[in-house]
Amino acid sequence: MNTKNFLCSLAFFFASCTQMVMAQDSLSLREVITIALKNNYDIKLINNELSIAKNNTNIGNAGMLPALTGSYNTGGSRQNTIQSPATGPERISNGVISTNMAYGAALDWTIFDGFQMFANYERLKELQKQGEVNLKATILNTVSSVITTYFDVVKQQQLLKATDSALIISKLRVKIADNKLEIGRGSKLDVITAKVDYNADTTLYLQQKNLLAKSKITLNQLVARDLNIDFVVKERMYTSDDLKLSELEVQTLQLNPDLQNAFISKKIAELTLKQIKGQRYPVIGINGGYEHSKSTSPTGFNQKFRANGLTYGVTASINVFNGFLQRQNERNAKVQISSSTLTLEKTTLDVKALLMANYQNYTTNLDLLKVESGNLDLARQNLDITFEKYRLGSISPLELREAQRNSINAITRFLEAQYQAKLSEISLKEISGTLNVQ
Repeated sequence: MNTKNFLCSLAFFFASCTQMVMAQDSLSLREVITIALKNNYDIKLINNELSIAKNNTNIGNAGMLPALTGSYNTGGSRQNTIQSPATGPERISNGVISTNMAYGAALDWTIFDGFQMFANYERLKELQKQGEVNLKATILNTVSSVITTYFDVVKQQQLLKATDSALIISKLRVKIADNKLEIGRGSKLDVITAKVDYNADTTLYLQQKNLLAKSKITLNQLVARDLNIDFVVKERMYTSDDLKLSELEVQTLQLNPDLQNAFISKKIAELTLKQIKGQRYPVIGINGGYEHSKSTSPTGFNQKFRANGLTYGVTASINVFNGFLQRQNERNAKVQISSSTLTLEKTTLDVKALLMANYQNYTTNLDLLKVESGNLDLARQNLDITFEKYRLGSISPLELREAQRNSINAITRFLEAQYQAKLSEISLKEISGTLNVQ
C-alpha cells in the first residue's frame, strides 16, 4: 500500500467517525452549564434555603410591628340551685340555665426595646446576604465541576480518536505484512507480531472507549439528566494564558465567596452583641382593644348583663437583675466577635495561599503545554516518516511499533498537559469568583 492509499484510508476512517458524531447529540460547554444551572440538585437546595432567608427578612419578624389578636368565647351552665336568703323563704330552682358570651380584639405593640428590633432586622438582612453568598459559592462549585468534567470528556474523546488512528495503522501494518508474505518478501513472524500488536491496540481502544463512557455518565449526573443520554462534545481544550496574579488577588478579595461569608459572619456577630446590649434598656409597649360581653344568670343579682367598650394602657419593664446573665451574654458575644475576626483573617490567608499555589501550577502547566505541543509535532512527523520507510521495507516492524508508541504517548501527554492547564485556569477563576457561569 502506498502513501496515497494510506491517506485515503485515514480520510475514510475519520469521515466515518464524523458521521457517527453527527448521529449523536452535540453538546457545547454553554449548553451543559445552562442545563446544570437549571437541574443541579445542590443549586436547587441552596435556592430553597435562600428563599427561606428572604421570607424571614421583614420588619414583622424583627419585632417592629404590632400584634393584633381577635378572640371569641361562649359558654353556659344548667344547674339545680337552693338559695337561703337572710329574710324570706328558701328558693329552690331546678334546671336553671346561665349563659355567657364575649368577643373582642386586642392590640399589643412594643414601641421601644433598647433598639433590639433594629439590630435584629439588620441581622436578618445579613443572613439573607449570607444565603446569597452561599448560593454563589454553590453555583461556582457546580459550574467548576461541570467544566472540569466536560473537558475530561473532551480529553477522553480526543484520546479515543488517537487510539482509533493507532488501530488503523496497526490494521494497515497487518495487511502489509500479509502482502509481503504472499509475495515472498516477508515472514510469518512479522505477520504474527503485527496481529499481536493490532490486538493490543484493540484492547487500548476498548479501554479508552470505556473511560469516555464513564466520563459522560459523570457529566450527565452533574447536570441531573438521564444517565443514558449519549452525546459528543464540540470544543477542543483551550486555556487562557493571560491571567495576572495581581489582578486575581484584587478580584479574590472582592468576590471570593469564602471571604464574603467570613466578613458577613463577623458583621452578624457584631449585631448579636448590639442586640444583647439592648436588653439593658427598658421595654415599653402600648396596648388597646375592644370587647363586647353579655351573660344571663336567672338566679343571680343581675339576671342579665351586657357590656362593651375600649381598653388601653401602657406597659414598661426593665431588667434589674437576672443573676449576672446579661454580663455573661455580653462577654460571650464579644468572644464570638473575636472568633469571627480571627476566622476572617485565617480565611483571607488561606484563600491567598490557595490562589498563589494554583497560580504556580497554572504557569508551570502552561510551560509544560508548550513543551508537549512541540513533542507532539515531532512525534507525528516521526510516525509519518517511519511508516513510509516501513512500507518501502527499509526498517523493521519493531521500529514502526516504537514510533506508534511514541506518537500515542506524545498525544496522551499533550492532552493531559492541556487538561491540567485548563484545571488550573478553572481553579483560579473559581477562587477569584470570576468563573463565567453563562
